[in-house]
Amino acid sequence: MTVSTNPFEQMLRQAQEMAKSFPAMEAFTPKGFEKMMGTMPKDMMEMMFGNTLNEGGLDARTRMLLMVAGLTMQGAQSDVAFRQAVRHALEAGATKQNIVETIGQMSMFAGLPAMTRALELAQQVLDTQEEEGRDT
Repeated sequence: MTVSTNPFEQMLRQAQEMAKSFPAMEAFTPKGFEKMMGTMPKDMMEMMFGNTLNEGGLDARTRMLLMVAGLTMQGAQSDVAFRQAVRHALEAGATKQNIVETIGQMSMFAGLPAMTRALELAQQVLDTQEEEGRDT
C-alpha cells in the first residue's frame, strides 16, 4: 500500500476514520436527523421574519407560505427542507388549505410533477400533525 502525499486525500481519509469511530453514526438516518431539528415557535418567527422588526412588512405566515411556494417551484428537491417549511408554516398560523392552495398555485409555473411531489411531502407532515392531535 502506498501512502499518498496529496494533503486533500490525507484529510479525507482522516475524516472517514473519525466518522467510523463515532458509534452513533451506524444508526444515523436522515429521518432521525430531521426529528432532531425543532420547529421555531410562532413568536420567534414573527420576531425574526415577521412584522416585529419590519413594521408593515410580511408576517411570518405569509413568509413561510412563500417559502413553500419557492421550494415547490424548485421541484421540492429536498424532502427535509420542504417538510420543515410546511411545519414552520403551520406553526406560523397557516392552515392545511393555505398550504395546499399555495402548492396548487405553483403548478401553473412549476408543472404538475413538482406540485405532485410537493403535495406528497406536505401530506406527510399533515398526517403526522393529525396523528399527534394538532389542528391543521
